[in-house]
Formats: sequence, structure tokens, C-alpha cells
Amino acid sequence: MAGRGSRLRPHSLTVPKPLIPVAGQPIVHRLVKDIAKVLKQPIEEVAFVLGDPAWFGDDVVESLSSLAKELGAKASIYRQDQPLGTGHAIMSAKPSLSGPAVIAYADTLIRAEFDLDPTADSVIWTKRVENPEAYGVVKLDEKDSIVELVEKPSEFVSDQAVIGIYYFKEVAVLKDKLQEVLDENVMNGGEYQINDGIKRMMADGKVFKTGSVDEWMDCGNKNVTLETNAKMLGFLAADNEEQLVHDSVVLENANIIEPCFIGDGTVLRNTSVGPNVSIGKDCLIEDSSVKNSLIQNQTTIKNANLEEAMIGNHVKYDGGFTKISIGDYSVLE
Repeated sequence: MAGRGSRLRPHSLTVPKPLIPVAGQPIVHRLVKDIAKVLKQPIEEVAFVLGDPAWFGDDVVESLSSLAKELGAKASIYRQDQPLGTGHAIMSAKPSLSGPAVIAYADTLIRAEFDLDPTADSVIWTKRVENPEAYGVVKLDEKDSIVELVEKPSEFVSDQAVIGIYYFKEVAVLKDKLQEVLDENVMNGGEYQINDGIKRMMADGKVFKTGSVDEWMDCGNKNVTLETNAKMLGFLAADNEEQLVHDSVVLENANIIEPCFIGDGTVLRNTSVGPNVSIGKDCLIEDSSVKNSLIQNQTTIKNANLEEAMIGNHVKYDGGFTKISIGDYSVLE
């Protein structure tokens, strides 16, 4: 999770993208918990690969340490000092690369229910897509083992896209292969890639299988993040495992059209909220209508008619004013 999340600016200018809340929880928190549910086994350690300490500071480390502790695991923090690709990022966590492990990119969310194949040396999680030419896909043999990874194929290979979550029965094998990639300076697009380590494992006869997810939800930019927020709210409402509207929310001549997440201490006054809205803690929404939107913490919205809006922390927005000050990379449509 060392990237700067430039496609999600301005929201990622002050908060690292994996910590931006979706349906009331940071993206990386939801991802790690969902992976834990699929694994159905104890987790000893969660290793996080972060970027520059000036960007991923003590507050980020504290949040991630709390996440690991919640799962009964220890947190290990590593830094990728240069943006040199997925393989390089993984090798930044070299001391943790032993035993069974899951490697995941922290900008997607999943919904999945399956058992890991005990015959596999590795499982690559995939999602069936309608336009495989836009993705990296897996090529399968007659035993449904993965024999090749193909990036954006011009001719049909399969419709199973790689989503960026991998299981290794012994991740030290991947570590050794990635070390070879680094030592031999094998780069693609100026970066060291996990795929080059995986291909070397395949060449040695390691068995790779697929694990298909039911939902693969991206958080790469504002529009898809709003879509993911709406989907996740729907799943959470159906599961009925999380409290989506906090007990301390104040409603004054206001109504909530579910599903919505509304955080601690938020006040809704003369306002309609929902469906598919997430609002953080200690916000005030007054004389407004909000639909299909994501609003973070300690923000005040007045006289607004919002749909498909994504608004950050500590914002003051009054739809009745024309003289406004909005931060870098902001969009008003």
C-alpha cells in the first residue's frame, strides 16, 4: 500500500488511499478482514508495505497496528523506499516472507466464499469479466491449473481476470524467485513485477490454482469508489452483522433511505439521506438532500442537493453560496 493514490485525488492528498473509509471502514481494514474470513484459519502476522514516512506517518502505523491486533495478529511495518513495482514492494517485507501467506494489493474489496485447494502450491484469486482484453488473465490447462499469466490479451485466453490477491503455501519460494529477478535486474515497464517471480515458480513445476471471488470492487477513482460504497452498503445491510447507523446520530426532521452508514455524533437536520450514502462521524448535514455519496468526518453540508458526491474531512460546503474555496484537484459538476 505504498502508492500515493493519485487517481483518487483530492481525497488521497491528505489521507492515504487505503485508509479512505468505504461504508464506514477504511478500505484496507475491510480487505484484510474479508481475506481473514475466506482463509478460515488463525492469522499470526499482518505485514504492511508503506511508502514515505512523511506520508504514511505514525497515525497510519497506529491504525494498521490496531487492525492486526483486532485479528489476534502482530503487525509488521515495512517501507518501500522507491516505487519500483509489485515485486520490489513484496521484497521490502523480506523478513516476513516465510510460511503460508496471502499477498494483496490494498485498493480493492472482495466478497468471496471458497476453500483453498490443498493440492495447490499457490492460489491466484480471479473474477470472471466480460472484457478480458482489458485485464491480466490466467491461462488454464485441462486440469484447471494456471499455466500462464497473460496481460491484456488481444486474442481470447480466458475470462478470469487476476484481481491482485495471492495465496502461497510457502511464500519463501516466491521470495527466492523474486530475489533472482532483482539480482538479474529483470524489469517490465521499469519495475520489478510479482509475475516474473510467479512465472519462475511455474517453470519449476509449482501448481497454481484459481480461487474465484463473487465480487471484485475497485477503489481506484472517485466514480468506482462510489459504486463500491453502494455495493458494500447493500452487502452489509443484507448480512446484518454491522451497525450501520450509530445510536448517537441525531435526526431533526430528517429521514434515512437505507442502505446508509452514518457515523457517531452526526446530525441530520431538515435533510434526506440515501440510498447508498456513507457519512463519517461528527458531521452536520442541514437543509439538504444526499444520495449515492460518500462524506468523511467532521464535515458540514448546508443547502445542498448532492448525488454521486465524494467529500473529504473537515469540509464546509454551503450550496447557497457562490464564493467558495475548494482544494487542489477538486471537481464540481
